[in-house]
Amino acid sequence: MKNVLLALLSCLVFNAQADEYFLKLKGKPVQGALIIGQTAVGAEVFVDQNKMAVTDDGYFIFGFGRFDDKDKVVSIKHQGHTYKTSVPVQAREFPTERIDGLPANKVNPPAERLARIAKEQKQVKAARAVWSEQKAFLEKFIWPAQGRVSGVYGSRRILNGEPKRPHYGMDIANVTGSPVVAPASGVVTMAVDDHYYTGGTIIIDHGYGLNSTYLHLSQVDVTEGQVLEQGQKIGEIGATGRATGPHLDWRLNIGTSLRLDPQLIIPEK
Repeated sequence: MKNVLLALLSCLVFNAQADEYFLKLKGKPVQGALIIGQTAVGAEVFVDQNKMAVTDDGYFIFGFGRFDDKDKVVSIKHQGHTYKTSVPVQAREFPTERIDGLPANKVNPPAERLARIAKEQKQVKAARAVWSEQKAFLEKFIWPAQGRVSGVYGSRRILNGEPKRPHYGMDIANVTGSPVVAPASGVVTMAVDDHYYTGGTIIIDHGYGLNSTYLHLSQVDVTEGQVLEQGQKIGEIGATGRATGPHLDWRLNIGTSLRLDPQLIIPEK
């Protein structure tokens, strides 16, 4: 069986006993990418031997993390047949970002703030763990805010001269009060206005484990459990939490731990 892999769309088709089985993978296979797959209705899908949730019309998702450097093995089982292919990941070059002028207690929080931070991180994890069968992840995502891209996914961050873990969001800078909208439909799983690091924070569930996060908001206009339409205003850009200026830090996750690059799923400007 011959593999066909393109940068933006891979499509593999084969025939067995006069029945057609297929696998389509949409998304650029690079570090930080969301991959949307489609296969035969009723098929079982495994990625690296992990069974994936599949919609009733054959769609599923997986992704490549910031440090992934190995192929993903995708297996399809359907009507007694098994098809297996590997999807190679392309490495990326990530910049180094130096951010100075942060309050010292935001870079290395004092001991009396650690319990609060741990509680807030637990809230975020619970919100990202929400599971639903909505299919908003299939929509063509739009930009959640207008402005200058001031920070990118995967960049190595040095805060006040101290090396820290990579940045896992896309930063869009604009004046305080600039509108932030839902880039796709979904359900709000968290809406708070005063987290220690992230200030005003919103998390939206888009279905099948895909969720998006919006940080440093000056105003939060939605509530937990609210159903959103694409383009609906959810808040306003700000500089709350650990921020040196007004911007939106937009993040994209599958579940609680796989951090993806949101800039890869929106149109280029």
